[in-house]
Amino acid sequence: MDKVIVADNLSLSYSKNETIINKVNFSVNSGTFVFITGASGSGKSTLLKSLYGALKPDSGSLIVAGVELNGVTKSKLNLLRRHTGIVFQDYKLVKEWNIEKNIMLPLIIGGYDSAVTKNQVDSLLKHVRLKHQSGKYPQELSGGEQQRVAMARALSHNPVLILADEPTGNLDDYSAGLIWNLLEGANEQLKSTVIVVTHHIPETMNVAYKHFHIEYGSINEVV
Repeated sequence: MDKVIVADNLSLSYSKNETIINKVNFSVNSGTFVFITGASGSGKSTLLKSLYGALKPDSGSLIVAGVELNGVTKSKLNLLRRHTGIVFQDYKLVKEWNIEKNIMLPLIIGGYDSAVTKNQVDSLLKHVRLKHQSGKYPQELSGGEQQRVAMARALSHNPVLILADEPTGNLDDYSAGLIWNLLEGANEQLKSTVIVVTHHIPETMNVAYKHFHIEYGSINEVV
């Protein structure tokens, strides 16, 4: 099975004085569902940022979907992000666009045909139970609804890799359930590799998963 992520002696930090992730080695096979846990400030979000190139390695090697991120060129980084769906804690929706257009964003960037884009967005709006809200703007929605829009946007271009940072942290049970169902569906049906940073792994998961725990700068698999 191909490895979609390979970290070799990887170190990450925001300054030279404080290493957050220290010389770790791990890999993730394509199509795997992965949870990353750890205490607040342990480096979970730091690691996630490195996986889409928002934070460059201090040292060591990090390869994601065949792209070496230490010294990556802008064109290769853009290519990686076209195949990656990202769900942020704070949603990062475009306030000036209605939710239908927000979901379209990766498809617009990818140059998809307008008919394909429309069909895909309509389907996703139904999946996240927001078809009736398609013309509204992010500020008109609840936090749970905004996260469901962010989830639909992340899935719109059938990504190879999905990265989610605390995707259900502040959501009601209904919205959280929808998010987990969508992530499980992407993993099972699209064969996407899913990486989720979270404080709490759901008690009931319908897919097999791996669990990595971050502590004192190290990453260890929990078995």
